[in-house]
Amino acid sequence: MDNELSALVTIFTEFYYWITVVLMFLIHVGFCMYEVGVSRYKNHQHTLMKNTMLIPLVTITWFFFGWWIYWAFINGPGLGTSIISGESGMNLVADGWGANELGNPTGPAMAINMGDHISGVFWAAFLLFSWTAASIVSGAVIERIRISAFGVLAIAIGSVFWSIDASWGWHFDGWMVKVLGYHDAYASGVIHAVCGGFALGVLVVLGPRIGKFVNGVPQNIGPRNPWLVTLGLFLIYTGFWGFYAACNIPIFDAGADSGAGVTYFTATNIYAAPTTLSGVTMNFLMSLAGGLLAGYVVAKGDPFWTYSSGLAGIICASAGNDLYHPLQSMVIAMIGVVIMYKLHYWVERRFKIDDAVGAVAVHGYAGVVGLLICGFVLWGYPSSTYEGYAAINPLGMLAGAVIMFGVLGFLPGYVIALILNSVGQLRIPREVEIAGQDYLAMEAAKKDEETVASAEQ
Repeated sequence: MDNELSALVTIFTEFYYWITVVLMFLIHVGFCMYEVGVSRYKNHQHTLMKNTMLIPLVTITWFFFGWWIYWAFINGPGLGTSIISGESGMNLVADGWGANELGNPTGPAMAINMGDHISGVFWAAFLLFSWTAASIVSGAVIERIRISAFGVLAIAIGSVFWSIDASWGWHFDGWMVKVLGYHDAYASGVIHAVCGGFALGVLVVLGPRIGKFVNGVPQNIGPRNPWLVTLGLFLIYTGFWGFYAACNIPIFDAGADSGAGVTYFTATNIYAAPTTLSGVTMNFLMSLAGGLLAGYVVAKGDPFWTYSSGLAGIICASAGNDLYHPLQSMVIAMIGVVIMYKLHYWVERRFKIDDAVGAVAVHGYAGVVGLLICGFVLWGYPSSTYEGYAAINPLGMLAGAVIMFGVLGFLPGYVIALILNSVGQLRIPREVEIAGQDYLAMEAAKKDEETVASAEQ
């Protein structure tokens, strides 16, 4: 550190990202409560264990190769030329380290280094995004998937496919930003659409829960604990404050880095383009409010869909919430909620898809709608401050939505689920599903009680 001011900037940035990690942990707590609240009592332990085990699985694989993927695949299929020069590295994260070094699990950027205070907390913030990606898929498949199969799927979406789409479209040097004019500041597509598409691909192969369809007519298997559902979603809302903050760079010389040759320190979005945390805060709250209100109206007061629509509203407006006016965020959230709600029930009836918590709709459909709307509302705005980048445009955002939801989402989810199903490792046996996924655990506890009772006699 050159002087006291640079030391303060470094310490502030380190603590800033550390706080985002703490807040985003609440998203995972919320998902646990939310899924248990939706599932039936006979599946509670399995639902919690599934969400618990994704933590070590995704964390370890993200350390070994997920973070490396983010830095290594920015040019995607060879489109565009990287602006990261040789060994100069990316100063947002670590001075003097090249991009490949940042993802090397045995390198200095991945260990305690007194000269680097940022890499570890930045890595951790992205790790919590990875947990969120796996948790989104987790809710859709409850009550009938094998925990081993979910582990494979969690690693695939959490440490591989979302890492690829983040590298392509959520990186200041990503080819989709440069070539397509893709803009997704708070991850309508790069987390939510891709995970919704992935979940849909899995559900096509996994099939519905027993009793969900009677003579082809969908039956309502509603939440079993509305209190847990409500509290879980409110914790997810709370965690999203950390999510939004982690998508920003708190202090950055936007002027000099954009080639203007001036010093202009500000907060920026993930693409190093100026924004303000103040404006983003207003947009977040207005999109939440718009989503809740639209959900209450379109679902005719249904509590489950009202709370879920608050989250869908945030997700729909997230792509452009670094630039929207608060009223735009509110209206866009409302539009996204109505579309995702209608699509959910149309897909359910038409294709017999059983999405237990509406994850495909809340994250996938809302995320896609948010990308498409962003392409029109922000048409002509620069996707980045770097020279030569394409401007935001509807066709680029449409292409981005197809890549996120379809190419990197639905297709891998479908193929991996198909492989697991072909070897009999995707879905639990029918008798276990009827008895409940906690059946073996309950039987073991019953035997333990009988053993203790007999010993006492």
